[in-house]
Amino acid sequence: MRPIAPRQIVFGGCLLAFGASFLNTGFLLSTGASVSHLTGDIARIGSGLSSIGKSNGLHIVNVTTATFGFITGATISGFLLHHPTLEISKPYGRILSALGLCLIGAHYSYLEFPILSIGIVSAVCGAQNALASRYRGVVLRTTHLTGLFTDFGIHLGMKFRGHKIEGWKLWIPVLITFSFLLGAVASSAFVLNNLGHWMFSAGIGYLVGGFAWSVYKKSLEKDTGRLSSGGDSK
Repeated sequence: MRPIAPRQIVFGGCLLAFGASFLNTGFLLSTGASVSHLTGDIARIGSGLSSIGKSNGLHIVNVTTATFGFITGATISGFLLHHPTLEISKPYGRILSALGLCLIGAHYSYLEFPILSIGIVSAVCGAQNALASRYRGVVLRTTHLTGLFTDFGIHLGMKFRGHKIEGWKLWIPVLITFSFLLGAVASSAFVLNNLGHWMFSAGIGYLVGGFAWSVYKKSLEKDTGRLSSGGDSK
């Protein structure tokens, strides 16, 4: 089967970064808890525990749930995919579609059980972030930006030093950061202006994305099969 081209990696990463930022911003505006990265959550837990009796107990519960949810989602991805390197043979489409169904379920549970919704969506982000953490020497992260900025600085410094660095390795952090920003803008517009059910919309987006990837993967398999048949007949 044909390998995945770098431009396809960048495009997919941008879409996932948009989705993660969309979810994270929605929960930050709604509950104050982050669901796509853990650094801030751990800091909030620590600050809350250091001032027992003064902090908001519910907020500590929310960010603790988000933390364990994220770890759970990453664990599930590791169990299903077995390897962090991006490989087209892996069932990314089915997993993305399953994440979309989880988001739809989180949407319906939010009003009655918001803590459950936080756990589900943070698990979705953790699973997404662990789908493919490495591609041709680049660490891929689509739910937070700190690692991307680090990689960008490393590769830029190496390029200044005279090392040959492929251009797409420098463009990945820039484009994913821009996509993350767009996701935050879109989510803010949904939540603050009551434009619709933001979590449900995100779930539909993940479902469509997973289905589209599965269709694309099938087309690659058919093309590979034709090429193999042609080669065998010569």
